[in-house]
Amino acid sequence: MKDKKKITMFDIVNTLIMLMVGIVMLYPVIYVVAVSFSDTIYIVQNKVTFFPKGFNLDAYKMILQDSRIPRSYINTIIYTTVGLVINLLMTILGAYPLSKKEFFGRKFFVTAIVITMFFSGGMIPTYIVVQKLKLIDSMWALIIPNAIWTTELLILKSFYESISPSLYEAAIVDGASEYRILFKIVVPLSKPALASIALFYFMGHWNSYFIPFIYLNSTNKYPLQVVLRDMLIENTASNPNLMTVSQITPEAMKNATIFLSMIPVLLLYPFAQKYFAKGIMLGSVKG
Repeated sequence: MKDKKKITMFDIVNTLIMLMVGIVMLYPVIYVVAVSFSDTIYIVQNKVTFFPKGFNLDAYKMILQDSRIPRSYINTIIYTTVGLVINLLMTILGAYPLSKKEFFGRKFFVTAIVITMFFSGGMIPTYIVVQKLKLIDSMWALIIPNAIWTTELLILKSFYESISPSLYEAAIVDGASEYRILFKIVVPLSKPALASIALFYFMGHWNSYFIPFIYLNSTNKYPLQVVLRDMLIENTASNPNLMTVSQITPEAMKNATIFLSMIPVLLLYPFAQKYFAKGIMLGSVKG
């Protein structure tokens, strides 16, 4: 029989530290949910901590009755879906040739791409380019300038480099073209890396508010995060119907709106988590 592993002082200290870190990271989410479901009187008295006090759905009812929320939710889903597809396609097509050592000008292109991680043209030049392309107040202003993220491109490039060269050689002997090798062999083997960078892209599009705030002029095109920002800065306390009719505090509405925006992320992350660490580690095998 194998000896049981002894619990050392390091294990105890490490567990306590990780437990504290976990509580610190989870508490804001727990607090948001608790406030959004609590009764007004407990929110006003600051008695809500980890669990809801009472049970009140009026904040969610009022938010869902606001025509801005369903429309912005749909806008965000569309922007995120289209953006994610373009991001993955462009990243796949960009990373594949850069992973080939025989690719002409490979070092130059990789160096040029890495430089963009430290230096950029700036917000004003980018805005001028988008304006000249007549993309202002359109979905494409949010997607095309961010079609490829440098970090994700380098992660996928490194993952491609870790694939055994014998697979490429066997495919070439069988007469497969580069596109067939990419989409029939390389991409299926890259699911862990693709899942991890897809999660980054998804989070970036879903949580983006500054770029839509700059490029979108029509309120009916605003994504959820911009509408959420407007709701957070609105002086809801000045609305005489807020407390007398609905019995809702501004804090309840704000936290309910935040929780609604978090739901898709909370549902998606558990399914992508198993690929997340594996994709990042495999992508960092080679530089």
